[in-house]
Amino acid sequence: MERKGAATMQGRPVTLIGPEIKKGDTAPDFTCINTRLSPVKLSDSKGKIRVLASVPSLDTTVCSKETIKWNDEAEKLSDGRVVWMTISMDLPFAQKRFIEDEDVQNLVVLSDHREASFGRNYGVLMKDERLLNRAIFVVDDEDTVRYVEYLKENSEFPNFDAALKVITDLLSQSRRAAA
Repeated sequence: MERKGAATMQGRPVTLIGPEIKKGDTAPDFTCINTRLSPVKLSDSKGKIRVLASVPSLDTTVCSKETIKWNDEAEKLSDGRVVWMTISMDLPFAQKRFIEDEDVQNLVVLSDHREASFGRNYGVLMKDERLLNRAIFVVDDEDTVRYVEYLKENSEFPNFDAALKVITDLLSQSRRAAA
């Protein structure tokens, strides 16, 4: 499925490949690779809340600032019940360098460069650029998508506050359920 003009890159329309995920959908599984070249699937973290942030490239200003912001937020909310993932098409070697240079310790940084599994399954693969469109997905512990934000323009930041509210609400709900 192609979604022509679904986003822009520096004002230029781009075509996204894959479905547009909606709140309430079951989160599709995907396989990416981590900085040790090991496969990582969404299903590996079933039973936890997952925050999935797709970015075009960690080598750009907006993507690096966004990733550092998510890392900081993950540190504040780190109690083991949330898995924070940042996914790009960058090679794992470049991602590892970024993690080390920026002291990113609270996120799982994944590369989708091999199969574009995440990009295709979440509708964020830019057809001609072979990059991922900027987007945020919050998936609950039962694999239901609770928050979605596809950025129309890739040079803009996501709505951090809206996503964080959903994450904190899910954490509160799970605390009440456990009590």
